[in-house]
Amino acid sequence: MKILLSNDDGYKAAGLHVLARIMSRFGDVTVVAPKFHQSATSMAVSLGVKQLSYKDLPEEGPGRWTYLDATPASCVKFGLEFKYENRDPDLVVTGINHGTNASTAANYSGTLGAAEEAAINGRKAIGVSLCDFRSDADFSAVEALLPGIMKKLIENWPGNRPGLYYNVNFPAMPLDEIKGIRIARQGAGHWVKEFEPWDESSLGTLNDSFLWQHYRVNLEDGEKAVFMRGTFVNDDPDADTADHLLLEQGWVTITPFNAQMTDMPEFERLKSL
Repeated sequence: MKILLSNDDGYKAAGLHVLARIMSRFGDVTVVAPKFHQSATSMAVSLGVKQLSYKDLPEEGPGRWTYLDATPASCVKFGLEFKYENRDPDLVVTGINHGTNASTAANYSGTLGAAEEAAINGRKAIGVSLCDFRSDADFSAVEALLPGIMKKLIENWPGNRPGLYYNVNFPAMPLDEIKGIRIARQGAGHWVKEFEPWDESSLGTLNDSFLWQHYRVNLEDGEKAVFMRGTFVNDDPDADTADHLLLEQGWVTITPFNAQMTDMPEFERLKSL
């Protein structure tokens, strides 16, 4: 099996190295990942007349590694174009993301944007996340359970389902505390109080996370700086099927997504008009 890997945390992220070790059990691994952290880029691509630097990384492994100074979806495009003669990896897996990609976090996720890029190119695709933002997150439960999840999904992949990809999320807890694995739907929620005045002294533990890049700009006269973080508000009453609520209860969740975004009930309603 030919397997392409990518992520949105950058090629140095621990989760990507764990994923490479896991997926090397299933076949030949090729990694094309962003040079720098690219969270919340969704399916953005690095368009424009500009240089996109890349570098092969023979010191990394297992598999063949390359970084590209571009978005996660662009990394998948690059991998399909330059790493496979016929753009034909059997599977594309993205992650393991440091942080949740459940509920509406999935809409912003560069990890899932990369998986969606693979899906619209006709490749089987799976995004994987652990609900732990720390750079030294414990992936031992993922290493124990993900191989079985991958085997089950790969062996039972449905035919004639263009655009299908899977979103797998792990709670941040020891293996013996995880309740099991549940099939879920994307839960509903949104963020409020998303902008705060820029104050490094108020960032707390975020200063210790490689996920938060501290971009500083030279403010022009009259400009002020803010920081985007926010508080998540749950909008979902169904704790038995919503992915983010099942994660809070201690379940690993598998949510089927599709790149086809047409609202079919509304499509039919509009036709009836």
